Amino acid sequence: QVQLVESGGGLVQAGGSLRLSCAASGRTFSSYAMGWFRQAPGKRREFVAAIRWTGGSTYYADSVKGRFTISRDNAKNMVYLQMNSLKPEDTAVYYCAANTRYYSHYLFLAYEYDYWGQGTQVTVSS
Repeated sequence: QVQLVESGGGLVQAGGSLRLSCAASGRTFSSYAMGWFRQAPGKRREFVAAIRWTGGSTYYADSVKGRFTISRDNAKNMVYLQMNSLKPEDTAVYYCAANTRYYSHYLFLAYEYDYWGQGTQVTVSS
């Protein structure tokens, strides 16, 4: 069983920064691929970023590339999402997710993940 708990959301002005954190349980956390997704009101959940267990491979949605950075600390069982140059369209609930079952080539797809956190709200004002 894996539990994921996000934190770090809040209200920020456009152009500002936030860092989201995801605390994960599980003895083999270092073997999981981890992802961040977001869902705005009335919209589908969308991929934001993902990172392989080694941290050596990262993936980003085009909409956040160059502004967001995903990272992980396997010793602390933590995953982070550094968000810079935030825009009002980044407003959403952000979810941390874990892929624990198999190596996936499709980490941008929500159904590749088997555990999800409860989400943290990010609101960017214009």
